[in-house]
Amino acid sequence: MNTRDPKIVALLYNEYINARNLEGVIALMAENYQFIDSENRVENKEQMKTSWDEFFTEYPDYINSFHTVISRDNLVILLGHSECSLPVLDGPAIWTAKIENDQVAEWRIYLDTEENRRTLNLKKYY
Repeated sequence: MNTRDPKIVALLYNEYINARNLEGVIALMAENYQFIDSENRVENKEQMKTSWDEFFTEYPDYINSFHTVISRDNLVILLGHSECSLPVLDGPAIWTAKIENDQVAEWRIYLDTEENRRTLNLKKYY
């Protein structure tokens, strides 16, 4: 059960990512945390701590910016773009965050395509 607005938790988590604040990221990760993107799936909080630490070191200029934030119960959908000197990490994307007990249980990144917008039922946005 969440006591905080799930959008606030997801946005705070992203603030920690943008600031490369590993302690903040870890504090908001649920014990059953999962990270999923088009190339990776990590289902272990301990492994993800190491992954975030390495990511922050390798991509010090990476940031996420959102123009739309939608909340559906405990699922938060964030539309926007990432900025990074590495081209594959630079551009439009869709993030989802599953919030459980005021923590991020899943952080998922999708390519921003019409198909993914349909899958996420974002009719207003395609």
